[in-house]
Amino acid sequence: MGFGVFMHKDGSIYDDIPEVHYQFPKIYLSRARHMIGDWIVYREPVKVPNSKGFFAVAKVAKIIPDPDRVDHFRALIEPGSYLPFNPTVPHIVDGQPVERDLANAQAAVRPLSPSDFARIVSLGLPDDEMLPRIGEPEPPHVFREEQTPFEVERPLVQSLLSRPFRDRAFRRAVLHAYDGRCAVTGWRLVNGGGRLEAEAAHIRPVEHGGPDSIRNGLALSGTAHWMFDRGLIGIADNYEIMIHRKVNDRSGVEAIINPTGKLFLPAREADHPHPQFLSWHRSFHAFSA
Repeated sequence: MGFGVFMHKDGSIYDDIPEVHYQFPKIYLSRARHMIGDWIVYREPVKVPNSKGFFAVAKVAKIIPDPDRVDHFRALIEPGSYLPFNPTVPHIVDGQPVERDLANAQAAVRPLSPSDFARIVSLGLPDDEMLPRIGEPEPPHVFREEQTPFEVERPLVQSLLSRPFRDRAFRRAVLHAYDGRCAVTGWRLVNGGGRLEAEAAHIRPVEHGGPDSIRNGLALSGTAHWMFDRGLIGIADNYEIMIHRKVNDRSGVEAIINPTGKLFLPAREADHPHPQFLSWHRSFHAFSA
């Protein structure tokens, strides 16, 4: 087993759903096999305009032949392991590559040293107890080079499996993507202490196999979150907000939906809700076609 890097670009020729599986050609099979049962980080290529660099971490459960493409394989991501970075980690920090061992820097699938893994995860998942208040600076990135890889690697891996840690990281990433604005109401409310009112909601809940990814998340006000979780509202694939037939106060629900009737979406298209998760939510709550 060993840590690794999976290169991913939105809109590429590969059938990737980073939260679920990663497709790659046979040439990388021997490398990928060493990562089974261990953690990888996702990286967007340097040549992509405005590349976000390293953007998530996940655990490889197993590798199978690709059912749709000859001489290709899929690395299946362990359910519940995917976690987005916030902030995303640039390729260069303080004038130095974050990934220091660049012997195979152009390879789409490559090994990652324990020290590089620890550095990248430490930068992408700062362990804050709560989101910073509005107007306060982000906490500085901290990775003390005098620490050995083992000293930082073990607690980091334990954190990646911790539900409280994952909840904080998920909330941070989702609210950042939506700029703290409720996707249903359009409200961006801040309390007197500078705290955002919006909550991070899973579209497909974790207990039903949903990942902690931005594309499986929505920023919602408390009331909208309550209605969404109970299936009183749903989202069509074109992001129109649907009201369930079982709602007994349709006008009341309509009153809090923003005038466009559609979700307010993140600026990055890659962060928009994935149709797979929206479809699951509609099916689970028996929305009419």
